[in-house]
Amino acid sequence: MNTQAMQGDFFARAAATPDRTALVLAESCARLSAGELAQSTLRMAHWLVAQGLQTGERFAVVLENRFEILALVLAAQHAGLYAAVLSTHLTPAEIAYIVQDCDARLVIASRKTLPLLSEQQATQPLPCWTVDEATAQVPSLHAALRDLPGPPPDFSDRPLGRDLLYSSGTTGRPKGVLKPLLPSHLRGQPHPEAQNLGCLLGMDERTVYLSPAPLYHAAPLRYTLRVLELGGQAVIMERFDPEAALALIERYRITHSQWVPTMFGRLLRLPEDVRKRHDLSSHRMAIHAAAPCPIAVKQAMIDWWGDILLEYYAGSEGCGTTMISSAEWRQRPGSVGRPTTGQLHILDDAGHELPAGALGHVYFSGGGEFSYLNDPEKTRAAINAHGWATYGDIGYVDAEGYLFLSDRRADLILSGGVNLYPQEIENALLRHPGVQDAAVVGVPHADLGEVPLAVVVLRAGVEPSLATAHAIAARAAEVLARIKLPQRMVFADALPRLETGKLLRRKLKEHYRTEPHAGHALKNS
Repeated sequence: MNTQAMQGDFFARAAATPDRTALVLAESCARLSAGELAQSTLRMAHWLVAQGLQTGERFAVVLENRFEILALVLAAQHAGLYAAVLSTHLTPAEIAYIVQDCDARLVIASRKTLPLLSEQQATQPLPCWTVDEATAQVPSLHAALRDLPGPPPDFSDRPLGRDLLYSSGTTGRPKGVLKPLLPSHLRGQPHPEAQNLGCLLGMDERTVYLSPAPLYHAAPLRYTLRVLELGGQAVIMERFDPEAALALIERYRITHSQWVPTMFGRLLRLPEDVRKRHDLSSHRMAIHAAAPCPIAVKQAMIDWWGDILLEYYAGSEGCGTTMISSAEWRQRPGSVGRPTTGQLHILDDAGHELPAGALGHVYFSGGGEFSYLNDPEKTRAAINAHGWATYGDIGYVDAEGYLFLSDRRADLILSGGVNLYPQEIENALLRHPGVQDAAVVGVPHADLGEVPLAVVVLRAGVEPSLATAHAIAARAAEVLARIKLPQRMVFADALPRLETGKLLRRKLKEHYRTEPHAGHALKNS
């Protein structure tokens, strides 16, 4: 292996070992070599510039999990552009909003996702290409790549581009997280974010990484890109299936993987003989984030897989990161770790720094720069007078500097002048063995302003009755003050969650704001 070349950027690594497999699509078993991916990326960068896109301009990508997402984002990096990668679970109206908000110059879709562009193309039509065969209205991107005009442009003076990802919109309209382009002098060098990840997680050209989640989410997209930039191999699941994921770890000798708590829950529900059927001995690190992981679920995964779980707390904004190993977590269940990027600060409402153990706003200093596209007010709200930035969460640090999260500021319930934290109440409800999932929201109350209402999903075979509601509340009362206990409990078949496991609390708030007396009454209100 050419060690000097392997120390370069993605293209240098691909040139050094062009025939090695870089990408695998799990269901179809389709493979793409490093050389093929590099060639496709360069042609896409050439094509994007030929469409007239200037440095820093944006284009939109609406694709299911497939090779072209990664090639297009790598092409955006090479051409100094922003690739706005959109969720395929959005409605046509939501797609239209984001495409117009980011001022995309063109959009790339597939036969499967073209219907999602119906409103966009009806209101403000954009040049559109499909990665599949051309239709009567939409030309084929791959045909266009075969007919590129002239020699490729000189990219040497262009900065390096980035992805442009939109927030999930759990508390309102989604907003684009705009990070600055990287300077041109970094061309040909190892990507700084890949280098950092390689050091933290032990990733290199020997890494085989399993990505079971949609690539339009920040972590699956960025971690997969970093693996490619480090010269490793990524195995992409088109859709998550728990038993298939275990089989892939065995088949491809997966070394690293990334999960969300919802996936852990589904893995743990597999029959014992299925869980023991597959050889997982190659699996050295199971990374997880995106949503709070119930303590019992994480403990069960560590009991099964061993001390290979690594949890981190971060966001698309990239203003700071914490990480915690399994060994550390076993000593501090519920913590999301200590900072690996940026310095951690816990502040009160007036912006004063709080001591260890005190609950406050979680801020980072010394992290990466970002802004919210077309929303200077939201940007100002996320960055304080010191230049420290927040994801909007509430938490505290212990004496050793380990962070524990409580909630998001927007989710707080103000009841009779007291701040109530939904996640704390949810964790208490989950202590009952009959509870599979739980969410808590504030509903209007004549005297107290708001009171907590619990929406509970029961495990199979548990009766959704008033007696069950009282039993769940009684178990929660063992660890919660009386004022924190839900006043009402609703039983539901499922909670509205994203594929990442992130709760769409806004939907529950909107629904129960007009039905504050839904479900079973638990105490006098």
